[in-house]
Amino acid sequence: MDYINAFWVGGLICALVQILLDKTKLMPGRVMVLLVCSGVVLSAVGIYQPLTDYAGAGASVPLLGFGQVLWKGMKKAIDKDGFIGLFTGGFTACAVGVSAALIFSYIASLVCKPKMRE
Repeated sequence: MDYINAFWVGGLICALVQILLDKTKLMPGRVMVLLVCSGVVLSAVGIYQPLTDYAGAGASVPLLGFGQVLWKGMKKAIDKDGFIGLFTGGFTACAVGVSAALIFSYIASLVCKPKMRE
């Protein structure tokens, strides 16, 4: 049942984002920023954690989940370090994921020999 919940919640999130991309003139970069910021806001008001508990990876893997990770990191750092945690917490919480994305994308670029489009 966990897999089914992850599948339908993740699919619903992706479908809603696809509708947003198709029906508006928002560029994909702005939609991604909107998703991360929405994840932060939904986590701050306490809505996103129950959804993550219910759907697991279906809710934590999309960009909304990245916003949740940033929020958790900031909240923990603010509790520990005060105001400066507002600036350091998000970086600490997501450092492993961002580093992995950079390293694996670099390795992929070495293996695949990318070419610039004209």
